[in-house]
Amino acid sequence: MTILVIAEHDAPKEVPLGDAPKEAPLGGNASIKAATLNTVAAAHAVRKFVGGEIHVLVAGHNAQGAADAAAKMAGVAKVLLADAPQLVEGLAENVEATVLNIAKDYSHILAPATAYGKNIAPRIAAKLDVAQISDITAVDSANTFVRPIYAGNAIALVESQDFIKVITVRSTGFEPVAADGGSAPIEKIEAAVDAGISQFVSREVTKLDRPELTSAKVIVSGGRGLGSGENYKKVLEPLADKLGAAMGASRAAVDAGFVPNDYQVGQTGKIVAPQLYIAVGISGAIQHLAGMKDSKVIVAINKDEEAPIFSVADYGLVGDLFEAVPAMLAELH
Repeated sequence: MTILVIAEHDAPKEVPLGDAPKEAPLGGNASIKAATLNTVAAAHAVRKFVGGEIHVLVAGHNAQGAADAAAKMAGVAKVLLADAPQLVEGLAENVEATVLNIAKDYSHILAPATAYGKNIAPRIAAKLDVAQISDITAVDSANTFVRPIYAGNAIALVESQDFIKVITVRSTGFEPVAADGGSAPIEKIEAAVDAGISQFVSREVTKLDRPELTSAKVIVSGGRGLGSGENYKKVLEPLADKLGAAMGASRAAVDAGFVPNDYQVGQTGKIVAPQLYIAVGISGAIQHLAGMKDSKVIVAINKDEEAPIFSVADYGLVGDLFEAVPAMLAELH
């Protein structure tokens, strides 16, 4: 049996309005997103039960660079490159149709459980008339998978007898494969024609001088206890700068307007599992814990000693964050 991984790669950096351009803008389609490495790791876990090969699909335009990067991933037997103007912005309808053209050749089709993967995988499953298996964190057998439910408070063992399994993979559940060392051949395949039912209009990309939240090794995250967006920056940014950390936030902080919603960690935000997660002024609502409790080391600072965040913290400090964070920063050299 052969397994297909749908790769997520970087988008064009210069974005036009209106119809997709004939040529992809320069500066994108050249690298593979980190979540794809975790998804390939999940494919390896499946392969232990079914054997066969792992193929990776790169769908884009002027995406040879992304295909070359995919070919270097450990354990990949072949990269399929669908390169066409209608794939330039990764519109779900066009990617889905391209996958359907080759779906019959695979027993398992995996995509990362990111916004990109969650947009494409359900469409593929629906067209194949199979049930999607969402957000898996482990593989129990060729047909059985582990996934969290109820905001991570329970673990479900899901069995599927569908002839093709369509799966999304929670990146925090699998250690990423090496990005280098492989030398898979690249085979060009035909892209599906433009479905013509959706159109790319624009994309707003937040420019970060920090690590990407979902792949950062250290995250400094703030909650409603900071009181304002000004305090969020004043208190947390120096600590994040010192640690070389990404910055996150609870939903309460996002809803209060302290930071943009792409900072949000939690069930309805981003799922993270850094080496170190520092939660400042975050009470620890169940939805937030679902997004970060797999972090290797969790440090919590909160003035409420009954705050739920302390139930998952490895180290907890009960105190005023406006005194504790500067004191912590003073101890870092």
